[in-house]
Amino acid sequence: MLVTLKEILKTAEKEKIAIGSFNTPNLTTLQAVVSAAEALDQPVIIMHAQVHEEMGICKMEEIAPIMLMFAKAAKVPVCVHLDHGTDIEYVEKGLKLGFTSVMYDGSALEENENIKNTIYAVKASSSYGASVEAEIGSMGAREGGGEVDTSIYTDPYEAAKFVEKTNIDALACAFGTAHGFYKAAPKLDFDRLSKIHSMINVPIVMHGGSGVSDNDYREVIKRGVRKVNYYTYMAKAGAAAISGKEYSQFHDALIDAKKAMFEDVKRAISVFSQKN
Repeated sequence: MLVTLKEILKTAEKEKIAIGSFNTPNLTTLQAVVSAAEALDQPVIIMHAQVHEEMGICKMEEIAPIMLMFAKAAKVPVCVHLDHGTDIEYVEKGLKLGFTSVMYDGSALEENENIKNTIYAVKASSSYGASVEAEIGSMGAREGGGEVDTSIYTDPYEAAKFVEKTNIDALACAFGTAHGFYKAAPKLDFDRLSKIHSMINVPIVMHGGSGVSDNDYREVIKRGVRKVNYYTYMAKAGAAAISGKEYSQFHDALIDAKKAMFEDVKRAISVFSQKN
């Protein structure tokens, strides 16, 4: 069942859970994620990230129709989301292709320019009935992880102003997570998160969700996180399942990787949905 981000996050808020949001840059990851969500009878968000196209993994116009097909055929609510669209033109392209939600990421820009571009993204999305997520603060490199300096953590007052001015549907903010693999256990600023949650009226998105402990997941969900972005450790599980093995046929490797990612995604969704 194809739904918007706003719709799926209403369910999360009502049940006080978080929805797992997974990058699905190919058919194997799509199958693993959607089948895991169906196995648990939980809603899910599938994402295409602009950086995946820049890395040569897949083009948006190639994967979007497949993502939409899976979402419409799924037995659970599925949002098809554009992750980290850093160019307005790329965001508009996603809307035209049928994404029910887009993230405009202007976090690297000067504040006023980020606000201006985000307002434009919200206006453009409204004509398609799509939701908008945006970011203030920074989780570091889009693909890389590592320690994050507190100077780029999201300021709660700036977050409140940003949400009020842009009218977005969800806010990605920095409170100690980072993209990619962590060099050390992440130190999450729970007080900052609680302050942001108390000052805004939209759901909070946690980026860099891979590698966070189950207890920390539960704590951030308690403090207002309703969407958790998760990809790195899912991809790692798929790679580990086929590492060091010899295959006579490529599809056998894909099957093993898919099984491992299915189990990893199922475990993550169980934690996010408070079923574990």
